[in-house]
Amino acid sequence: MDFLTNIAFFRIFMIVKMAAVFFIQLMLFERRHRGRWTDETNRKWEALVKKQAAEYRQTALRLEGLLIKLGQFLSTRADVMPKAFLEELEDLIDRVPAVQWKEAKAVMETEWSGPFETILAHIDEQPVASASIGQVYKATLHSGENVAVKVQRPDIDRIIAVDFKAVRIVMSLAGRFTKFGRQTDLPALYREMTAVIGAELDFRSELANGRYFKKRYEQFDEVDVPDYNSEISTKRVLVMEWIEGARITDLNFLEQNGIDRHTLAERLTTIFLEQLLQEGRFHADPHPGNILVRADGTIVLIDFGMVGMLPAADATYIRAMIEGILMEDYTKVVDGLEGLQFLLPHADKVRLKRVIQAMVDAYTSQSFTKMDDLAVGQLLEEIQLIVKQEPVQLPAGFAFLGRAFSTFIGLLHILDPNIDLMKVGRQPVLNWLEQHAGKTTPQTVLLQSLRPLLSLPQKLSSALDEPVRHREQQDAHREKAEMERYLLKNRRDALLFTALTFPTVPAALWTEQTALLYGGPALFILSIVFYWRSIRAHRRFLQK
Repeated sequence: MDFLTNIAFFRIFMIVKMAAVFFIQLMLFERRHRGRWTDETNRKWEALVKKQAAEYRQTALRLEGLLIKLGQFLSTRADVMPKAFLEELEDLIDRVPAVQWKEAKAVMETEWSGPFETILAHIDEQPVASASIGQVYKATLHSGENVAVKVQRPDIDRIIAVDFKAVRIVMSLAGRFTKFGRQTDLPALYREMTAVIGAELDFRSELANGRYFKKRYEQFDEVDVPDYNSEISTKRVLVMEWIEGARITDLNFLEQNGIDRHTLAERLTTIFLEQLLQEGRFHADPHPGNILVRADGTIVLIDFGMVGMLPAADATYIRAMIEGILMEDYTKVVDGLEGLQFLLPHADKVRLKRVIQAMVDAYTSQSFTKMDDLAVGQLLEEIQLIVKQEPVQLPAGFAFLGRAFSTFIGLLHILDPNIDLMKVGRQPVLNWLEQHAGKTTPQTVLLQSLRPLLSLPQKLSSALDEPVRHREQQDAHREKAEMERYLLKNRRDALLFTALTFPTVPAALWTEQTALLYGGPALFILSIVFYWRSIRAHRRFLQK
């Protein structure tokens, strides 16, 4: 990190300037290619995104701090980020520059109020891992026990605080100029980020989280968590048991030790869902560097700096959504989304319920391959309309769950590219539902038997409503076409008016008549304003 990057004003300027340039580039590209998206346009779009990602990566590696953490977050969001962007940022997890040994040594001796030799018999001066908040060294205690010592980067708390000021400015710009900003509760997301990353800066929080998960998995034979030494751990230095193991994505290690990748992926899925569903406290940063595997196949979870919480009320809504899908009661699904605060106040719940039903029906019956092009096109068109009209948002509390989930899915597909997530995850979810629904009773058995009949009225209602929906859709298309014809007519008339009034401008230079001298240019200016407004009205219509 050079001298300038320690200056608060310079950091804020660099971060805000980069974001502003990105926003302007994306807005100009969208306006330039609106309505004309071709293969060539897509190629140019990917080139632009790749260029932006490369610039972000270079800036993040120079400034470090929060940009590294945000880059790692973005690199896992395959659901919202273009592939070209992900490819540029994926190595931010592994290639964070390490600080010099003398700086890390100074942090340890400040925290321990004396030479590190009073605590450690030996420590390797070369770190085994380097991250955005701290780096890890292998050491030995005077008792002979091998330990991992995590040391916080010097001055990182001040750097993160400065970066958050810049991020707050960027979020304000995003809320005003981007669709993502309008679909997300950015102030709440900012508060969530400061809380989670602020806790990550205090290693005592990670210590408490690690001891919690150690106790939680002590009865699991195939899962392990390192012991933490609370006596010599501090706010900026964390000491834990040293565990030998390879990254879980080290496929050569798995093959050499005869570890079945599909079985390993199934066990990982059970662990993740158990964290999420049973108690709601989950590892929010499950990237490959934080999950190890021993030669005997034992999974080792490490680094609990980022831990998310799922409130009990949210678990209730999630259960209601699952039951709604199983019972084909899509009103309950939409109500669950609303309870989780995924829906904006103006959301069209009827349309949303219809789209969810169509998607679930298509998936469960595998009917996407059997539907004709018109039916598929209508379904996709309705989904696109819902997204454009912004009926949904990403609640701040789910931002880190989404990050954890997308990171975890990417890890599973490395282990087993052909994994069926629905099949693997079904049993843990059913176990959770059974546990929360109570023990099986005759009434429960009867309810399960009658489930197809209970959903029959909704299917009949849906069938009866189909002609109405079809007519509504036709009316909407007709109204849209009529409105576009009207706007195009206005645009054509405005252009004609501009062409007719243009000759009055040079004519005014050669006449002495007051009416023509002033009236001609005035009419021409009015015609230009009229034409410009008609263009804007048409563009706004196309954006809806």
